[in-house]
Amino acid sequence: MRSSTKQIVTIGVCVRNSEARIKEVINSIANQDFPREQMEIIFVDDGSKDRTLSIILSTIPKIDSQTRIFSIECKGLGQARNIVVDNASSDYIIWVDGDMTLSRDFVRKQVEFMEKELEVGIAKGKYGGTPSKNLAAYLENIVWRVVDHKDEGSALPGTGGSIFRVRAIRQAGGFDNQFTGAGEDIEAVYRVRESGWQISKTKAKFFEDHKTSWKALWREKLWKGYGLHMVFHKHHNFDRLYEMAPPFGFLAGVFNSLIAYRLTRQKKVFLLPFHSIFVKTALCIGFIKSHLNSYGHPK
Repeated sequence: MRSSTKQIVTIGVCVRNSEARIKEVINSIANQDFPREQMEIIFVDDGSKDRTLSIILSTIPKIDSQTRIFSIECKGLGQARNIVVDNASSDYIIWVDGDMTLSRDFVRKQVEFMEKELEVGIAKGKYGGTPSKNLAAYLENIVWRVVDHKDEGSALPGTGGSIFRVRAIRQAGGFDNQFTGAGEDIEAVYRVRESGWQISKTKAKFFEDHKTSWKALWREKLWKGYGLHMVFHKHHNFDRLYEMAPPFGFLAGVFNSLIAYRLTRQKKVFLLPFHSIFVKTALCIGFIKSHLNSYGHPK
């Protein structure tokens, strides 16, 4: 780790209507075992209608690092993330969502990895186990833990829990402002990889809250399916669409449940095939809606 007082890492927090967890998010950033003078935090509040912005303003005095806050009016994730990219004065950006908390050594481990792996443009952290009595949230978390366990290198990482090399994302042109919903992160990762940078994983753990109702989970997956069509259309990459099909989801769920049982020894993981059908169906419907909507065809 470099010993200079230069800011090495920017924590980018792009949120909207995140009052339920934003205080815990900020506290997990404040408790990092990383030099405060080498870390800056940029908050972008994208038109929150709840108390998110006021909670940020009242909580940030606890953070002994340079902090900046931008408030925009429902411009979407593409523009929100570009505000962070354009204003970062560091070498790296770690993206933290409004429903995420970080292990105490998360920032340090992410930065140390990038300092050693100079060809890596983006590195995703590892999902930590989030105990939940709620079935929907529990199964959603288990799926991602299984993905980490299988170390699926072919899966492109999103922004949450990832560290981006600033030079890499700027070289790729930043985020696409046309993406006002989901998919802006995967689309940017495509371009970073096409620019010649490697995509990798680290063992730094983060924790993510998941939807606690099936209705909320359905809406989230519809939203993500809509964004995925925009990504695939822009990059003409439809060769793995079969993975979104519910029958494929059922088979994948069966396989994942076997791995999950070895990890947890809990019988409820055998509901993963049905969880997977539910998720894949929502993704498919969102994907089709995007296809039928002219907004789903960015130039």
